[in-house]
Amino acid sequence: MSIVIRPEVGSDRRAIWEVTKSAFEGRPYADGDEQDLIDKLRAEGALTVSLVAIDSSALVGQITFSPAYISSDRGDWYALGPVSVVPERQREGIGASLIDAGIKTIDALGAAGCILTGDPGYYSRHGFALSPECCPESESEEYFMVRVIGEEHPVGIFAFHEAFYEGG
Repeated sequence: MSIVIRPEVGSDRRAIWEVTKSAFEGRPYADGDEQDLIDKLRAEGALTVSLVAIDSSALVGQITFSPAYISSDRGDWYALGPVSVVPERQREGIGASLIDAGIKTIDALGAAGCILTGDPGYYSRHGFALSPECCPESESEEYFMVRVIGEEHPVGIFAFHEAFYEGG
């Protein structure tokens, strides 16, 4: 596997939309608008990090990080998601590579940590832990996870960027 991970460029946008749609299509945990969320975040200037995975010239995966907020207003936090890999290339480590590269990128930005709502069995392998005490009201405590990057553990309740809640 000769995957190259790099920041998105303008010409990637259509492929990102297609990859994300195909990765989440028919999944019971998906809202069906994950591909549109990336466009909303981009339009609102809240797409902090967007990395793509390229194999030869084909875009096979993408990961998004956007601002997250905590009620204590302590630290710079980011939300991970969505992360997408084309269905025929899933379970090859592409998603894990995107997550690792994305965490390094937000760490370089001075992030205190990262939040997500996702499968604890998968994301715990990437340093995330369940954090029901910090869970936003609109999320499920059994899937809300935090990864601390800095020294300080979060105190307060998190919120995702408002684009997550628009028109869903």
